[in-house]
Amino acid sequence: MKSDVIAIDNKGSGFDEAVEATKKLAEFNKLDEKDSLHLQLFTEEMLSMVRIVTGEVKASFWVENTDKTYDLNLTTETVMDKEKKHLLISSSSSKKNEAAGSFLGMLRDAFEEAMLADSDKVLYQLPNDVASDVVGQYIEDEEWDRYEASVLKRLADDVKIDIRGGLVHMTVRKSF
Repeated sequence: MKSDVIAIDNKGSGFDEAVEATKKLAEFNKLDEKDSLHLQLFTEEMLSMVRIVTGEVKASFWVENTDKTYDLNLTTETVMDKEKKHLLISSSSSKKNEAAGSFLGMLRDAFEEAMLADSDKVLYQLPNDVASDVVGQYIEDEEWDRYEASVLKRLADDVKIDIRGGLVHMTVRKSF
């Protein structure tokens, strides 16, 4: 069985609908409350992780199930750079790009990796004597703490990341 495909954007549209679709599928399949909450948690963490890592989000989300196995799927397009690719792949269970499974896939992945740009982040640092004079200086920590990925890897059976160019497909699998 497959749920409806839900469009999600960075303004929050579709987020609640994705969680609700997951909940309805769990109810339809008569999962107990704990298992239903796990699926809803996976949905929330997937959406949060992709939004944090890729920035702008224009994604599609759906759930597929066969017997007691559930696959939560999310696809999105992003302007890929080396840092994003590394963060996404390190979030998977195998720490590998699933799109690079075949020989041609490995060649394509190596070529794409060579073509990727470094991160666009520009860091400006004030000298220590100037920084100490700034009252109430706010230091923004933009580094991702990987909370979402740790929740998914700990509770799900498998987390797969498939990257082809700027197209990212994430699958979280759980069997009950």
